[in-house]
Amino acid sequence: MPADRRLLVTLCTYNERGNIGRLIPEIHRHAPQADVLVIDDNSPDGTGELADELAAGDQRIHVLHRPGKQGLGTATVAGFRYGIEHDYDLLLNMDADFSHPPETIPALLETASRADVAVGSRYVAGGGVEGWGPHRHVMSWGINTYARLILGLKTKDNSGSFRCYRVDKLAEVDLDRIRARGYAIQEEILYRCRKVGCTFEEVPFVFKDRTVGESKISWKDAVGALWVLLTLRFGK
Repeated sequence: MPADRRLLVTLCTYNERGNIGRLIPEIHRHAPQADVLVIDDNSPDGTGELADELAAGDQRIHVLHRPGKQGLGTATVAGFRYGIEHDYDLLLNMDADFSHPPETIPALLETASRADVAVGSRYVAGGGVEGWGPHRHVMSWGINTYARLILGLKTKDNSGSFRCYRVDKLAEVDLDRIRARGYAIQEEILYRCRKVGCTFEEVPFVFKDRTVGESKISWKDAVGALWVLLTLRFGK
């Protein structure tokens, strides 16, 4: 990535104290020029306080505190708004639990030099998943298949958050119209990016289920996501 291009890495956190202190240095090992924005929903485990401590010692780290658990969708959009308002060139979003390997960041950045959205993908050649039980595989397959059918998405991995966006194209999306408050944000933002003419390219990576903390997605979340996508496609 050219040195003059400004990169923001966004981390949406809730109870990730056991991860972010190790993750942020790994991000900077693979992207030393990156600013990191921690978007914390008042985590009871003190994630926000730790992020503040890290930010005090590194001007590349920034923290956005929110008053409570408001959902992944609104946290993701808050990160988008920050990136647009602060004139970044690229915005890379990733999970804060090491499920997304920091060593894949350079490949996403390189891909973003020719595509508007570089999509980290578990479902192209070279990608994969480690540590999931059968129900998680079924849930992910169902959501991705449903998203392709309902929303007309061509990408194979539509439910992951490991992506790099060109901020100038992201700014063309009407963020005020985003409906998803939870996990359906991933499919919705791809849909809305496609509507404004974005190009996409998938980058393989191996998703490794978290080893610290608890997974936050459930069958209830998955069903809610399916409903959001249906209303997105056929609603006004």
